[in-house]
Amino acid sequence: MSKQVQYIGMDVHKAMTVIAVLDSAGKTRAEATIETKTATMVQFLRGLEGVLHVTLEESPYSAWLYDVLSPHAAQVVVCDPRKNAAYIKSGNKSDQIDAHKLADLLRTNMLSAVYHGNRSVQALKELARGYLCLVEDATRVMNRLKAIYRGRGIACGGTRVYSRNHRGEWLEQLREAGVRRRAELLYQQLDLLLALRRQAKDALLAESRKHAAQKLLCTIPGIGPLRAALLIALLQTPHRFRSKRQLWAYAGLAVVTQASAEYDLAGGRIQRSKKRALVRGLNRNHNPKLKEVFKGAAATVSARSAVWQEFYSQRLAQGMKPELALLTVARKMATIVLELWKKGERFDAQHLNAQAA
Repeated sequence: MSKQVQYIGMDVHKAMTVIAVLDSAGKTRAEATIETKTATMVQFLRGLEGVLHVTLEESPYSAWLYDVLSPHAAQVVVCDPRKNAAYIKSGNKSDQIDAHKLADLLRTNMLSAVYHGNRSVQALKELARGYLCLVEDATRVMNRLKAIYRGRGIACGGTRVYSRNHRGEWLEQLREAGVRRRAELLYQQLDLLLALRRQAKDALLAESRKHAAQKLLCTIPGIGPLRAALLIALLQTPHRFRSKRQLWAYAGLAVVTQASAEYDLAGGRIQRSKKRALVRGLNRNHNPKLKEVFKGAAATVSARSAVWQEFYSQRLAQGMKPELALLTVARKMATIVLELWKKGERFDAQHLNAQAA
């Protein structure tokens, strides 16, 4: 006799979690409101019988709950709330209704899962987050410094304005005492952030050397140790992507098209219309940090690598705009990263086209 399958929807909040349990026919089997704590979550699941399938929406708690719930359920799906919004927000709304809707979406296999599960790169992932946060913080302080000078008509292009050796001459141009003191504090903050950023970068690179993929990715022109470390941390495993098009979409490199009235009636027969699909740019739902890695690598190889300059120049000769040619290079690089990582092979310029096909 097969075990009963139960579908559990969890609407997670800071203090409490509302839970709805449905059977395979969609009938409500249980409802509960429990504390958002490890012990209470595990205790609730242990009190249920059958094969348990659990879902919750992506949130600051999802990574922790995925690890807590996975040993006690046959399946844990962390779903994308943006893709569920049309159904979840329709009609009346409450925590209990949301939990029921999540359980029903799981039962009918209508959820779009957010990847969780590769614990082997967890340390690298956290170090990458720390490094990227420090990069953003330092950039923010730099922008604030330049805003002070530009707000007073002082040209400050380039990076010399941040140099310790030239700060005195820059500060002398600020006549107001309060403004000058503000700039001095920003310089102090920048020095601290740059020092922390260097430490975070060293820790990230040291951790990345523990992964075999790091050496493989570094053989690709434009992918240095830092970009390789970020790729491993952000992608975790290449096997989560069935094809290159899935990676393009995740990295924000997929072209979005829209079509309507695709078929016509001619001579009593249905035939496809000759109207072309409208291009609407690149997909917006993506990982922005991963997109920065591939765009940065594409810009580097297009300017410095002989292997890629010919490919880039060919696209320009075909009449392609420079920004579209650069996008093509980024998509090609993403494809090669995926293929080499899956196969465990090193980059070979002679097989560039075959690897990117």
